[in-house]
Amino acid sequence: MAQKKAAERTSRPGAPHLLWRRDGDRCLVTNDSGHYAWLGLRDFEALMSGGLSDKHPLYGDLAAKGFVRDRLDFEGLAARWRSANSHLASGPGLHILVLTLRCNHKCLYCQSAAAGVGARDTDMSPATARKCVDFAFGSPNPNITIEFQGGEPLLNWDALTAAVLHARARAARAGKDLQLALVSNFSLMTVEKARFLMENEVSICTSLDGPADLHNRNRVYSGGDSHAATVKWLRYFQEKYKRQVPEYRTFKPSALLTVSRCSLGRHKEIVDEYVKLGLEDVFVRPLAPIGYARKYWDRIGYTAADFAKFYLDSLDYILKLNRSGVVIREKMSATMLEKVLNFRDPGYLDARCPCGAAIGQIAYNYNGDLYTCDEGRMVGWDGDDAFRIGNVRKDSYRKVLTGGAARACVLASNLESQPDCARCVYRPYCGVCPVYNYETQGSLWGDMAVNDRCALFKGTFGALFGLLKKPANEAVLRKWVQK
Repeated sequence: MAQKKAAERTSRPGAPHLLWRRDGDRCLVTNDSGHYAWLGLRDFEALMSGGLSDKHPLYGDLAAKGFVRDRLDFEGLAARWRSANSHLASGPGLHILVLTLRCNHKCLYCQSAAAGVGARDTDMSPATARKCVDFAFGSPNPNITIEFQGGEPLLNWDALTAAVLHARARAARAGKDLQLALVSNFSLMTVEKARFLMENEVSICTSLDGPADLHNRNRVYSGGDSHAATVKWLRYFQEKYKRQVPEYRTFKPSALLTVSRCSLGRHKEIVDEYVKLGLEDVFVRPLAPIGYARKYWDRIGYTAADFAKFYLDSLDYILKLNRSGVVIREKMSATMLEKVLNFRDPGYLDARCPCGAAIGQIAYNYNGDLYTCDEGRMVGWDGDDAFRIGNVRKDSYRKVLTGGAARACVLASNLESQPDCARCVYRPYCGVCPVYNYETQGSLWGDMAVNDRCALFKGTFGALFGLLKKPANEAVLRKWVQK
């Protein structure tokens, strides 16, 4: 009943439509143009009832942010929204090429549908790789990112080199900005391969789950010590980054952390490992019950509350290190803060509205099949092609983007049409995942009231807005966005 009355108050004469959430003796208010403000309860009631005088010390700030109906700058607010959502008219910019399903690791949480090294008919041919590149350049987006994944993509070096060289040639002819990226476990890296990647300006990313015992427990490697191989090549690429050559750009390597049940309670050790290796970003990424991970969730998974505690503990520790002069930031926070503080799209497709499925990214399976996203491809590996949108050899770009699966994902991830999301204070910055909903709750729409992903995002935003209430924290967090 209280929630109903509160919702009704948003339509009173004194305030335009806004979203709000009470946190103790203060209220967080947000609006569709991405502005936010923390208000005391009396100020909040005055705003909602129309009793906030233009003499009030907060009046000017709230009016400038679009919270006072009689002072709305429609053109300015619309321009702000349009700028933040310009990607909706651009077409897919991220193109994930799965070069092989084969892998020499058996990670506990594997979500890439990996097969053994000796598996047959699971590699993308060089011809198909070039066809995938051609399809990617069919997107009207002026900025194309092609990301090479697996399995372990270095197991299919011929297709990788074919795609890289073809993509560079296509970009030169099309006049588009091209970014190439490789996600690898580094176990098969050589100096010759590294040189090719650097000369062709391919950025490098690997997985690092923390200190050796934790990393090797999560990421079982048939060839021995996965952690040692990861660290060796991280240091190699870091050294090359420091010694830039004029002929081409060398990128600083990055690493991804996947939080499994084994990670809980070890946030300090994990962050310290990143600091020790000179990495300036740690992405505290939750595990999703999709693909292989779903089958073993009772062994490796956790609740939203478990992750929220781990995330908050990690943030507190990272901020403490920042205050002592250590350069390290949490990448998820920096990404979300880009939206909260600047209302700019940081390119994080999972937190777009609608989500990035098909209209922001496309996943290309080893056989040329197209999926709305890499998570949708994982569902397809289990025999369910609900998220398959075509094949590079058979279907046109227009047919793929206007097909039923692409349309359904757009509709299901529109937050204004999601009953719970429409009233959520975090809606201007958030997004839902139809694949997650489908896998965990049996429908593209899901049920946000009992959706663990929704709970994870609410916990993340709650932590960030809570930190932003303190000026000392805000100063540090703003630097994360400016980096």
